[in-house]
Amino acid sequence: MSVRVRFAPSPTGSLHIGGARTALFNWLFARKHGGSFILRIDDTDLERSSEESYREILSSLQWLGLEWDEGPYLQSERLELYREAAETLLAEGKAYLCYCTPEELAARRQQAQAEGRAPAYDGRCRDLTPEERCRLEDEGRRPAIRLKVPTVGTTVVRDVVRGEVVFDNSTLDDFIIIKSNGIPTYNFATVVDDHDLSITHVIRAEEHLSNTPKQILVAQALGYDLPVYAHVPMILAPDRTKLSKRHGATSVEEYRTAGYLPEALINYLSLLGWSPEGDQEILPLEEIIRQFSLEKVSKNAAIYDTKKLTWINGHYLRTLDLDKITRLAIPFLQAKGFIPDPLPEGNYPYVRAVVAAVRDRVKTLAEVADAASYFFANITEYEEKGVRKFFAAPGTADLLERAKERLKALEPFTKETTEKAYRDLAEELGIPAGQLIHPTRLAVSGRTMGPGLFDILELLGKDKVIARLEQAIAWIRYNLQSA
Repeated sequence: MSVRVRFAPSPTGSLHIGGARTALFNWLFARKHGGSFILRIDDTDLERSSEESYREILSSLQWLGLEWDEGPYLQSERLELYREAAETLLAEGKAYLCYCTPEELAARRQQAQAEGRAPAYDGRCRDLTPEERCRLEDEGRRPAIRLKVPTVGTTVVRDVVRGEVVFDNSTLDDFIIIKSNGIPTYNFATVVDDHDLSITHVIRAEEHLSNTPKQILVAQALGYDLPVYAHVPMILAPDRTKLSKRHGATSVEEYRTAGYLPEALINYLSLLGWSPEGDQEILPLEEIIRQFSLEKVSKNAAIYDTKKLTWINGHYLRTLDLDKITRLAIPFLQAKGFIPDPLPEGNYPYVRAVVAAVRDRVKTLAEVADAASYFFANITEYEEKGVRKFFAAPGTADLLERAKERLKALEPFTKETTEKAYRDLAEELGIPAGQLIHPTRLAVSGRTMGPGLFDILELLGKDKVIARLEQAIAWIRYNLQSA
């Protein structure tokens, strides 16, 4: 049997981390077994579904590299399929027309709650006579269709992750499968679709487990074979509450915009509820596919840790192909106004060299742009702690003046020649090299931390370095020595 799995998001918002993890687990399972990953869009919530959300979900999946083999199938274009299935159930007496209005149902629910009863449907339309149905239709009522649920016995969900989960049928009411406006409900449409698309395994979030007995009853009524179910654990925030905006970014697009890499997000999401061999946390995609199995998925909730994701992202920033990282960093540099858009071809080598210099010390593409700012923009301020520690030291302006004159005479102006010049000067002056290096770094970058000073000097070039040293010397003499 060929494995066929599906991811079926609703286009009512962004692709969130939980949905992305579900899509990933389905995709990994399909790739592991040489099967098909199918994308279906559950867009029957007409009021909340939007074209914008639909497009964003597709874009997020493609950015993550989770390309689908079939689809996207839109439920809104398959309404006749659900209508035919419902008509079959009506004809076989396994479903019935319900004429209760939303207002009547709401009033009964309130009454049941007030009396301490479960607010389940009371089945009053289950055995209507043809005459009663005609009378209700003459009143202008548009019927919904409800499934006849067994009132005794149990429905058992056999789940790869959770084992057997038993539901008492007496806790399930006759639920609606087609609403009065002709739109199918989730628990009906998903079963019809899974059968029509020959889905073999339904891998989805734990929150759908409570829907599964209803879906099994629909499938049994229609005479369908059941897929294999696997309900993966919830993703919780570090405080073990539901993941929400207050815990930081929650959607794939937010992480994309913040400068995270798809490789890092895929690597991290794979570890949420699934355990690879050993304790290795940085895993290439090929290795994740090789090791992935539903049997290794945990029952316990996964804790979402942004710090760990950011650490993994930093690893990929340091180790992926430099040209790839440079291409990804360019839009972030353009957004800051550091480089033109489009980037002239002749500017690329310099941008690449800057990215190479800063990427070891940053963890996101947005941080690449921040760390690289002084390579493209003038220095307008100096870090306060650096000013106190390095600029305020007696004689700093004179030291920078000596360094400036030494650098002016250098030819060629390279990492090697500037370093030799500084070390020779420090030896001549009888001071530690750091006494020259630290204030120079602050003068040319405005910062106390960053790439090696001599890498910075070579990249900036002699003219810019000399100009920044002169600016810093003047600043020190005006702001510190004259005080």
